[in-house]
This record gives sequence, C-alpha cells and structure tokens, in this order.
Amino acid sequence: MSSNNTRSVATKRIIVLISGSGSNLQALIDAIELGAINGDIVAVISNKPDVLGLERAERANIPTIVIDHRQFDGRASFEAELSKAINELKPDLIALAGFMRILNSEFVQPYEGKMLNIHPSLLPKYKGLHTHRRALENGDKEHGVSVHFVTAELDGGPVIAQRIVEVEDSDTEQSLQQKVQRQEHQLYPEVVARFCNDRLDYRDGKAFIDGKPIQ
Repeated sequence: MSSNNTRSVATKRIIVLISGSGSNLQALIDAIELGAINGDIVAVISNKPDVLGLERAERANIPTIVIDHRQFDGRASFEAELSKAINELKPDLIALAGFMRILNSEFVQPYEGKMLNIHPSLLPKYKGLHTHRRALENGDKEHGVSVHFVTAELDGGPVIAQRIVEVEDSDTEQSLQQKVQRQEHQLYPEVVARFCNDRLDYRDGKAFIDGKPIQ
C-alpha cells in the first residue's frame, strides 16, 4: 500500500460498523496511522455495547456510537436509526468489519458502491456463518477471505479481492480462523486504500479496479 498517488484525491470519510472485537477495525486504524490509507475514520458504530472494538476506537480517539439492536422492536426501526446516524456523518465509505447483522435491501440500496464487507470464505462459497467449520467438514484444501461490495443479497455483492490459505489435515476451526484473520488484516486495508485513492468503483452491479472489471 502506498500513499504516493493520493495527493490530488480528497481524504475520504470512513465509518466502520462492528459487532465485536474489532480486529479488522484495528488493522484499518493502523494502516491510516501509517499513512497507507487516504482516509479518516470519522466514527465507529457498534450494534452491541461493551465490545472490544469500541475500546480500540476510543484508544485511537475515534468517536463511537452504540445502536443496540436489542433496544428496537424490529429490524426496520433499528436500521432507520442506523441510517440516520450514518447519513448525519456523510461518509464516503462504510466498512463492515465483523458487523453481525443482516441488512435489508431497503437499507443497503442507498449505499451501494460505497459499502464494503470482509467475509471469511472464498465467496461464493460459504455465505453466512460458521465458514471455517463448513470448510473443514467439506474437506476443502483451500479456504480464505473475500472483500466485496455490499448489495441486497447476503454476502452476494461483487467480489473485489480474495486471499487463499491452505487447509492442512491438522487444522482445527480455531487454527483455520487464525490463518484467515492474518490474511484479513492485510487484505482489508489494501482494498480500503484502493477505494480511498479512487481506484475502486462499482457500476451496474460489478466491481472495477482502475477502470477494468474485476473477474
């Protein structure tokens, strides 16, 4: 990752949505502090209080917002409050980093093209939860991580980049998760950096890098 090409590009406003420990949030914070991402995290929003990711944000002097989904009478009212908070901050990019809520198409649509997610599988394989367990149960020799644009389909938006890890006979769900997370912490900042350098684009349901469609 390099900031050499960012001089003529406006610094991007980034919101990160989390639900837990925020290890990918930390990877983004570290990359920004190193000057590798031409952006600033203007807020971290969590749907759960008292999670480690909020502490990571506070240590980095990033404003935090908690919108506890359990305090709402349904998904629609929760998402209305989440949309309100996001829109007030006017982000250029919304990065989902372990955000464990399924989002309605009505919520997602206004943000298509500026919302990214990182998912612990080689999409389109293993959408949803328990990806490491499913890879082991199916005897996969390769597993990995994907970064994709968020669309109305769960984990179904166009894939931007992937990293592969080898699955060994000795791997457990925990060891495989650790392997994948090491790749996540490298890949997500790289993709976010491309977005913030105006190298990454979304058009007609497809992802483009430097104007070329990503296959």
